[in-house]
Amino acid sequence: MTNNPLLELDGLPRFSAIRAEQVEPALDQMLAQNRAALARLFANNTLYTWDGIVQPIEEMSERLNRLWSPVSHLNAVMNNEALRAAYNRCLPKLSAYSTELAQDERIYRAYKTVAASAEFAGLTQAQKKIIENGLRDFRLAGAELNDADKQRFKAIQQELSTLTNQFEENVLDATHAWELIVSDEQDLAGLPESARALAKQAAAGKAGWKFTLDAPSYVPFMTYADNRALRRGMYTAYVTRASDQGPHAGRWDNSAILLLILKLRQESARLLGFANYAQRSLATKMATSEKQVMHFLRDLAGRSRPMAEKEMTELKEFARGRFDIGKLEAWDVAYYSEKLRQQRYAFSEEDLRPYLSERQVIQGMFEVVNRLYGLRIQELSGIDTWHPDVRFFEIRDSTNELRGQFYMDLFARAHKRGGAWMDECIVRKRTQIGVQAPVAYLTCNFSAPVGDKPALFTHDEVTTLFHEFGHGLHHMLTKVDYPGVAGINGVAWDAVELPSQFMENWCWERKALDLIARHYETKASLPQDLYDKMIAAKNFQSGMQMVRQLEFALFDMRLHGEFDPEGDKSVQQLLDEVRREVAVVMWPAFNRFQHSFTHIFAGGYAAGYYSYKWAEVLSADAFSKFEENGVFDRKTGMEFLHTILEQGGTREPMELFVSFRGRVPVIDALLRHSGLTA
Repeated sequence: MTNNPLLELDGLPRFSAIRAEQVEPALDQMLAQNRAALARLFANNTLYTWDGIVQPIEEMSERLNRLWSPVSHLNAVMNNEALRAAYNRCLPKLSAYSTELAQDERIYRAYKTVAASAEFAGLTQAQKKIIENGLRDFRLAGAELNDADKQRFKAIQQELSTLTNQFEENVLDATHAWELIVSDEQDLAGLPESARALAKQAAAGKAGWKFTLDAPSYVPFMTYADNRALRRGMYTAYVTRASDQGPHAGRWDNSAILLLILKLRQESARLLGFANYAQRSLATKMATSEKQVMHFLRDLAGRSRPMAEKEMTELKEFARGRFDIGKLEAWDVAYYSEKLRQQRYAFSEEDLRPYLSERQVIQGMFEVVNRLYGLRIQELSGIDTWHPDVRFFEIRDSTNELRGQFYMDLFARAHKRGGAWMDECIVRKRTQIGVQAPVAYLTCNFSAPVGDKPALFTHDEVTTLFHEFGHGLHHMLTKVDYPGVAGINGVAWDAVELPSQFMENWCWERKALDLIARHYETKASLPQDLYDKMIAAKNFQSGMQMVRQLEFALFDMRLHGEFDPEGDKSVQQLLDEVRREVAVVMWPAFNRFQHSFTHIFAGGYAAGYYSYKWAEVLSADAFSKFEENGVFDRKTGMEFLHTILEQGGTREPMELFVSFRGRVPVIDALLRHSGLTA
């Protein structure tokens, strides 16, 4: 065990040295050490203080997170059978330990004693918030339950950790099991050269072109491929992943798993005294009730559905009039929408690709951050990573203080989870020798370089990168010295998307695009007429996009609020009800979207998917201050840095927002940005 790299917690993880067989022994040793340390704490302690109880427990938690972070990350980005097996064996152990701690009456009593002591008034805001959050979380983990209910709650949490991971594994396996090999070049008609080249490269020297369900392959195919039958086949494979339908029907079927997840979540919520899991979820969020969330979502639906219906009618008429399509199917929507966009605006996402090379986009993004916050970002070489594509950077401020570091892993590949995310590698904390700088993982699934060309991104991919970097800045720029509320920790889930969605705004600003967008060959900036077309097309079908997100959010809230997993109504019937209320695209009967809805069944968004729209109100309103003062106004940038990004979870999100904006948020900016107001 002395050579186990997972137990080396002083520097960056040694990814190249980590082996699957080291994972479980390292975790077992860490859990044993933590339990022994906890026993010593209470054996030698009768006077409970911050330094005597809370700080040591915080340090135990941080060490465990340091150990588990590279394991969890590798499982997501370099998945293999041995690592997956080790990871799965560890999940119940982690769940049991965390519930055991959260239900420990000695710790709960000690925290209550500190909160009621004279010392509490003299603690910092961060320390107070950690104790307040801790007391809340003890109750939410069943610390006040009787012994039998505590055991049942603990068993539920262990089972849920296994089930949610299985759900995600099924989606990953189903996604990577399907492929389309095109051998006839005529079947590539309509596809841009970038998509063809990527498919040829994916075929790895074999005859033909290979398309997959990964976003860089799937999205262009559905958007541009003229062959309607092939589009239908690819669509069918995508929307039936991990379900009872489609080309792999029943093979990785999440049907029973998602019902069991819902049943166990409901049971755990009721054990804690909540009527349903939605109420339990909202106990840690900005929103105060199901009623408030449902009103928010339905108000947005009422504002956006008339526009969405109008957009859908226009699309149907266009497809019928120009292409003689009698019935527009779900696998036609992206394709004919692109045709309509090109006719209306003479603009396609592909037009922007040559201007959005990986090197220029990253340099430009760093310069945007420099102009806003006075930060310098530079790449470091010689860092141990998990894949040759991964790059590593550090952030320093105007005083040359190291504020954070991050890994950037941008390209889609086999054995890598889909989507884009930011996660913590190391959290900021103050130690006896100084400040431990925070480290982040920034992970995306973009189009990789093809041949001797650099990676050329779509504008949508650039926006995604800015979004994840916004999360990263929130994690890395914190000035909070206690991990429990540093960075994104302790931040209400429906506020955590504020810094990420906020960053997206610069992807549309001319002054920022002059930094981000340069032709990869000529180095010319984005032509004004192309920029004008892009802006004109910005809110193309924004009503349809809005109701699509509201469909997800309403389905999620109703699923965790009113749905009975053992009742007569099926999950599919509930989803169909939501679609009748807000959707304008009528999905085919075989569509099983819910079976791959990892956000709510395997991520942290259960009864929280509304957070994207909730935080979008905050981010649009926050950005409106830059619209008033100048998009690169340094004073406004520093205000956002100091009042939002540096504060972590030390204060309530509304309090922080008001300190930046000078008032509570209003929805006007979101409606304007979305084209929902005149």
